[in-house]
Amino acid sequence: MTPAAGPKSYAFVLIPGFSQLGFACALEALSLANRYPTGGPFYTWRVLSETGEPVAAYNGVTTATDGPLTELARDETLVICAGEDVGRNTSKKLLSWLRREVRRGMDFGALSSGTYVLALAGLISGKRVTTHWEYRAALTEILPDVIMEDNIFSNDGRVFTTAGGAASMDMMLDRIRTDYGADLATWVADQMVYTNPRLPDHAQRVALITRPRVRNQKLALALQIMTNNIEDPMSPDEICDLIGLSTRQLERLFARYMGSSPKRYYLRLRLAKARDLLRQTDFSVTDVCVACGFRSLSHFSKSYRAAYGISPGLEGGTAKLVWRNTE
Repeated sequence: MTPAAGPKSYAFVLIPGFSQLGFACALEALSLANRYPTGGPFYTWRVLSETGEPVAAYNGVTTATDGPLTELARDETLVICAGEDVGRNTSKKLLSWLRREVRRGMDFGALSSGTYVLALAGLISGKRVTTHWEYRAALTEILPDVIMEDNIFSNDGRVFTTAGGAASMDMMLDRIRTDYGADLATWVADQMVYTNPRLPDHAQRVALITRPRVRNQKLALALQIMTNNIEDPMSPDEICDLIGLSTRQLERLFARYMGSSPKRYYLRLRLAKARDLLRQTDFSVTDVCVACGFRSLSHFSKSYRAAYGISPGLEGGTAKLVWRNTE
């Protein structure tokens, strides 16, 4: 097995706060492919940052780079690696560079919240993408025309995205399989002691019904209904009608398995989404209030302050850049 036109090249761009696990899983797959007993090397790569200086991951570990942002070759594959505080750590200079390089026609993608960077650059409108589940709400609000998938990774033409973490390994094994065939991909998986690589449509999180505290199917259904109806919350009576329980039966299930009342649990879900939007977007408090199903600012502010000890207006946002459609 020998690359017909030379090794395929990758350029990884590290955003401060990136997920080291996601980056390492992706890079290690390429590195191990080059150890295949015959043929190769199959891949080359370089690691870049905006300034060329080492970049600290969200866990504080610093990774050296090969240099600053530079002109890429058309046959290079560009990968944005991000993690926490992605909006705050994404500069206008980086977005301009990203738009310019992508115009060359190369494949490009993102690990974890790197999908958010592609969104800020206006590069994924109308595309099928995924991102880490923590950033899904913010991305959906910013780009309603994006087809947001709950997969561990997604492919749409020359755009590829992944939820990050271990899912970066699944995505890269899939790309190796596409590039050079199943034999090489399987060999790499064996080297990683990864006996059962996942397909792209694998869900990101453990299904509610399989979680240790959620063994009751009625409860799992109620939780899913709440999760799917944040902007327009349903009343306990409406939920009970859908799942075929009385209000008292539902309250008993929540008390036994969740240690909470249905109303209080639902409120926590809505506040959690509100916190994500306040931290990850530049939405106003009013916009977030509406998006999370609160009918008055005073109720929203009071509930938020009780839950997090801070007014929603003072919550530190991480995405201060305003997204603009550049297409």
